[in-house]
Amino acid sequence: MSEILQRKTTVSTPVAAFRRAPAKAAAQLEGADALELVELFFFAYRDFVGDADRLLENYGFGRAHHRVLHFVHRRPGLTIAALLETLKITKQSLNRVLKQLLDAGFVEAHAGVVDRRQRLLYPTPQGAKLARELAALQSERFLRVMEELPPAARGAASQFLFAMIDPNERERVRAHLARARRKGGPS
Repeated sequence: MSEILQRKTTVSTPVAAFRRAPAKAAAQLEGADALELVELFFFAYRDFVGDADRLLENYGFGRAHHRVLHFVHRRPGLTIAALLETLKITKQSLNRVLKQLLDAGFVEAHAGVVDRRQRLLYPTPQGAKLARELAALQSERFLRVMEELPPAARGAASQFLFAMIDPNERERVRAHLARARRKGGPS
C-alpha cells in the first residue's frame, strides 16, 4: 500500500507522465490505476473479513451476524430502524440474522422507554465478548498495517476510507462515529 501511496505522490509516475500526454491515454492509465485499487481493495477486504470469518464459523455465524453484532455492540440501545438504516438492508434480510443472534443469546431486545413498540438492541455479555474478540482480530490487522506505513500515510488511510463512503452518507457516518466515541464505544 505504501508503494501505491508513494507512487501516486511522486512526480515521475506514469500517471504524471500521462497527464501531460493526450487525455485519452491519461484516462486509460488512470482507469488502470483505479482497477488496480479495486483489486487491492478486494484482496484487502478478503483478508480483513477472513480473520473474523474463521472465528464466526465456530458459532455457525457469518458476516451478516458480524455486522449486526458489531453495530449493536458499538451502539447499545440501537433501534432496529437505525440498524436497518446503518446496514442499508431490508427488514427481511435482518430478521433471520437477528433472530439467530437473539435465540443464541448474543443480542437481546428491550421495549423502548418512550415508545414501547420500539425494540432497542443490546449485546448480552456473551455477545459483547464475541464482538470484542472480532474487533480485536480486525484491529490487530489495522494496527500492524499502520505501523508499516510512514506517519504521513496513516492519516491518508482514514481519509481514503472516509472518501469511499457515498457523499450523502458521510455526515451520518461522522455522527455514528462521534456517538460511539462519546459513549466510550466498546472496542
